[in-house]
Amino acid sequence: MDELIKGLDECLKYVKHEIIGDTLYLYAVSAREIAACPYCGQPSSRVHSTYSRSLQDLPIQDKKVILVLTNKKLFCGNPDCKNTTFAETFAFLPRKGKKSKRLLNKILEVSLRVSSVSAAALLRNGVVDVGKSTICTMLKKTKSQLYGRKP
Repeated sequence: MDELIKGLDECLKYVKHEIIGDTLYLYAVSAREIAACPYCGQPSSRVHSTYSRSLQDLPIQDKKVILVLTNKKLFCGNPDCKNTTFAETFAFLPRKGKKSKRLLNKILEVSLRVSSVSAAALLRNGVVDVGKSTICTMLKKTKSQLYGRKP
C-alpha cells in the first residue's frame, strides 16, 4: 500500500487502510518537512496545525477509493505576505479539490463521449459517486479554461 500512496506523492506516508462496503479507505500522512507558501513562495517548516482531508481517487479492484490525508497547515515567515498561514499543497490534487486530478480526467474522458446523465450512471458503477450536475459544471470549467472564458 505504501507504493500506491507514494505513487501519488513521494512525501506521503501510508498509515492504514480499511474496506467498508464497496469503498477502500486509504489513510496517509504528509512527511514533508518544508513546504512553500503558495501565495509568495517562501519556504516554511513551522507547523501551525494539522487537519484531515478526504478525497476521491481512481478505483482499485472494483472498489471506490477515498484517500484520507492528514494535511499540514504552516506559518508563512514572509512579513510581506498577506497570508500568515497556508495549507500544504500536492501536485496530484487541485487546490481545495475533493477529487484527484487523475479521477477528474477520467470523469471528463467518459463525459465527453456520452451525455452527462449517462456518464453519471456509468461512473457510479464502480468508479466514483458523481452527479450529472457536477459533470456539467466540470465540463463548463474545462471549456472556459480551454477558450479563456469565465464559466
